Amino acid sequence: MPYFSKYFDYNATTPMSDEAQRAWEEANSAAWHNPSSLYREAGAARVRLDECREDLADELGIDVPERIVFTSGATEANNAAIRFLIEQSEKPVAVSAIEHPCVEAVATPHLESGKVREIPVDPATGIVDVERLQSWIKSEEVSAVSVMAANNETGVLQPWLELAEHCAENGVRFHTDAAQWLGKLPSDQLGECDFVTGSGHKFRGGKGSGFLVLPADEMGESFHSFVGGPQEEGRRAGTENLPATAAMVRALSELRGDMTVDEMEDHSNNRDEFEAALVRSFGVELIGATGPRLWNTSMFVLPFEKNVKWLSRLSREGFAVSTGSACSAGKGNPSKVMMAMGLDYEAMGRVIRVSGGWETTREDWQELADAFVLIFEELESQ
Repeated sequence: MPYFSKYFDYNATTPMSDEAQRAWEEANSAAWHNPSSLYREAGAARVRLDECREDLADELGIDVPERIVFTSGATEANNAAIRFLIEQSEKPVAVSAIEHPCVEAVATPHLESGKVREIPVDPATGIVDVERLQSWIKSEEVSAVSVMAANNETGVLQPWLELAEHCAENGVRFHTDAAQWLGKLPSDQLGECDFVTGSGHKFRGGKGSGFLVLPADEMGESFHSFVGGPQEEGRRAGTENLPATAAMVRALSELRGDMTVDEMEDHSNNRDEFEAALVRSFGVELIGATGPRLWNTSMFVLPFEKNVKWLSRLSREGFAVSTGSACSAGKGNPSKVMMAMGLDYEAMGRVIRVSGGWETTREDWQELADAFVLIFEELESQ
C-alpha cells in the first residue's frame, strides 16, 4: 500500500490498503446486486455477505456469526447500542468519562435524570476507576456498562476484558467501542463482550463500513437500529453495503498477521524516543504516558502558543498531526477526555495528538521530532 512518511493522524482515518481496495473492487464488480433479492446473482451476493460475517466472527472470536450487524461505521453502531441499552435498562447505564463523542452525545443528556452514571478515570493514567465501577456492579446499582477499549485521543488502553468478565459474572451487560483497538492489538477475545463496535476506516478498510456485535440471546434478538426492510435479520434496515463490508473484513484479516509482539514493542519504542526528544528539547507535558497505551499514539501539551499555530507550521513542513479527536476538533468546546485527564481549558488549547501507522518508521518519528524542535525555535525567537 502507499507509504505516507509524514502522515501522523492514523487515529482519525487511515488509507485503504491494497488488499482492501481489491476486495472492494471485486465485490463492486462481481457482487453488486442487492443481497436481499431472490434471483441467482443476488443469492451470490448474499453468500459473499455471509462469508464476510463469518470471517469477521473468526477475527473477533465469535461462535455465532449472526451476532454481527454491519453498519455504516462506529458512530452509527455506538449511537444505536447506547440508545438501546438506555431504553432497555431499568437501572442506570455506567459510561466512562473518556468515551468518543458518538457515545458521549447519546449518554450525556441522560446524566441529570440518573439513567446514565459517569465512570471517572485516573487523571494520571487515564484508566477508568475499576474499583468504583465494580462496587456499583456488585451492589446492583447499574444494569449495563460502556467502556471503550482504547482511547482515540490519548491512546490509553482500558481493562475491557476484565470488565467484560466481571459484568458477565454479575448479570450486567457490557459494551466496548473497539474502533481504535482493532487492527492494532489482538481482537480474538472481543467476542466475550455483549456489545462491540468498530469502524473500517480506522484500520485501512475504507470509509462507510462498520459493525455492531450483539448478545446472542433474546436481548440481541430484540435489537432494531433502523426499521424498514428485513436486512440484517431485521435489526438494521437498508440495503447492505457489500463492497465496503468486504473491504473492511479483508483489511482486518490482513492486519491480524501483520505485526508481531516484538514489532509492536519497536513501534512503542520509536514513539517513546520521539516523546523523549520533545521533553528534552522544550519540555512538553505528556498525557496518559504512565498508563498502557496504543503503540502508535502520543498526546502532549505544548509549552506555549495555541496548538493550531504549531499544527499549521507542521503542515507547511508536510506533517499531518491533530489537535485531538477529529470528531470534536474545530468546535471550540472543551474536550471531555482532556477534562477527565485533569487539563484546564487553557492547556487544552495547547494539546497535540500524534498517531503513527503500521509502516511509520523510527526515522519518520525522528523527522517529526526535528520539525517540532525547529518550530519551537522559530516561535521562541519571535
